[in-house]
Amino acid sequence: MNFLKTNGKGILVCLAIAVPSWILGKIFPIIGGAIFAILAGMIVTLIWKKKDSAQAGIKWTSKMLLQTAVVLLGFGMNLGVILQTGKQSLPIIVCTIATSLILAWVLHKVMHIESNISTLVGVGSSICGGSAIAATAPVIDADDDEVAQAISVIFFFNVLAAIIFPILGNTIGMSTTSGDAFGIFAGTAVNDTSSVTAAASTWDSMWKLGSETLNKAVTVKLTRTLAIIPITLVLALVRGRKAKKEGNAGENNFSFKRAFPVFILFFLLAAVVTTICLHFGVPEKVFAPLKELSKFFIVMAMAAIGLNSNIVKLIKTGGKPILLGACCWIGITIVSLFMQHMMHLW
Repeated sequence: MNFLKTNGKGILVCLAIAVPSWILGKIFPIIGGAIFAILAGMIVTLIWKKKDSAQAGIKWTSKMLLQTAVVLLGFGMNLGVILQTGKQSLPIIVCTIATSLILAWVLHKVMHIESNISTLVGVGSSICGGSAIAATAPVIDADDDEVAQAISVIFFFNVLAAIIFPILGNTIGMSTTSGDAFGIFAGTAVNDTSSVTAAASTWDSMWKLGSETLNKAVTVKLTRTLAIIPITLVLALVRGRKAKKEGNAGENNFSFKRAFPVFILFFLLAAVVTTICLHFGVPEKVFAPLKELSKFFIVMAMAAIGLNSNIVKLIKTGGKPILLGACCWIGITIVSLFMQHMMHLW
């Protein structure tokens, strides 16, 4: 009861924003419910000045519900299928992730972009957009403004990719009789799952391939999503070392146990459970409600982040993060195409 008394109002507000945002996301998948929610939250918070009584619930939704959503994402992952597809796509995935993270680090140093923003944009660009940002944010203690800014940057380049990539694929001569080449391209070079599916579905529609491209792209994308685990673990270790190094007079308040992203272990456990169940004949559709619930929780969390975001600050400080996102996006695209060409995939 105390939990509901403290957090209930904030959670209900986030839910009220999330439901219409979820519906709009279904109608306009190229944008997605998460973007509608974060924008709605930003608009509501401009009008709603006295939200102290709801603040605790909004904060809980933006942190705890976000971590729960990441765990539930694991129920959409069959490790066996991912490993099989990974044999073909893993070299490209590794190179594109490395490219984005290196570019983000270099530009953070050169352009003096805030460390958390650089990390979130680099990880979001290289792995899986909003889900990667959701997993990384609590590990590096990113605030809601930083998360909102990173999500906005990723969204912008998601939309561009979903529109431009099918045209680009046709222009450079990717096979139109098979979805393999474009599926791998979309799965490795598009940031977020919603835009991966949008681009792949467009390619299927253009060349009447059924769902061949979509199946390939989504599997590659799920393989890429697994990189959340090692990257968040490394970030936790780096943060731990930095905290110890900066301790005052030998006093270190940092606790690796608190910083360690335990929810990532639950994410991996969920993927293992899914794989075992599928192996013993459990239909994949059994896990569909959990996957949908995960996506809805992300939408709710984005509503909370929008409610805690300063849109004026985002606009004023948005130039450098957008340039960073552009560099990561272009770098990933070039490396993905180069690697596929070298591997004779197109």
